[in-house]
Amino acid sequence: IHSLGASEVEHMARISKVSVEEAIQRIHAAGLDSFAGAGAELLPERARKAIAPLKESGERWLEIMEAAHRLGVESTATMLMGTGETNAERIEHLRMIRDVQDRTGGFRAFIPYTYQPENNHLKGRTQATLFEYLRMIAIARLFMDNIAHIQGSWLTTGKEVGQLSLHYGADDLGSIMLEENVVSSAGAKHRSNRMEIIDLIRKAGRVPAQRTTTYEHIVVHDDPANDPVDERVQSHISSTAIEGGTAHPELKLLASN
Repeated sequence: IHSLGASEVEHMARISKVSVEEAIQRIHAAGLDSFAGAGAELLPERARKAIAPLKESGERWLEIMEAAHRLGVESTATMLMGTGETNAERIEHLRMIRDVQDRTGGFRAFIPYTYQPENNHLKGRTQATLFEYLRMIAIARLFMDNIAHIQGSWLTTGKEVGQLSLHYGADDLGSIMLEENVVSSAGAKHRSNRMEIIDLIRKAGRVPAQRTTTYEHIVVHDDPANDPVDERVQSHISSTAIEGGTAHPELKLLASN
């Protein structure tokens, strides 16, 4: 199970009157194996206070994630772009995550995504351009050399930009989304299905693969003749390229590296 984030963990620890470490251990024992990178927003102090003044600090968010990694629970890390932050603050956000990763190795993937300005008070005031987003994907891939995977967010930028992100450093397009109620309420209405994502990845010159949360390949779609012919949803389509495209259909599990 890949769920919850640092903010939820801190809240659960507080109302249960236990330490964050004990809360993590209890949640892990109950079956949660991976924390979501939710709530990272922007980690630098000024940018974070401007958009989330009631949340824990960026340093605290990282402390909770570092504690989780020490206790055997890996996670992802995210970044929200386009709320008025500076380029320097964007790079500082990357640095803060990278420093923790140097110590723990527990961040499985980095996922930048764009702020959606509809239906909130920032409408019309600020938004990252698609070029800025693609540039951030490229910078993240170069700068975060200690994080194995960079995920392109087609959910917030659109399928075409998601496809382009595979040429800017992303190796993953995340899941097909059975249901989503956060960014959609702020104006992002992008949706897709399994066959469309497979087609997008293949047309980008990559070999599509369905993966687990921990980036083990379940099905490698290296031969179009064996592509699915229905719309049954299976979670997490990964664009990780298989060297030479020689994986065989009978291969059910393949290490991501």
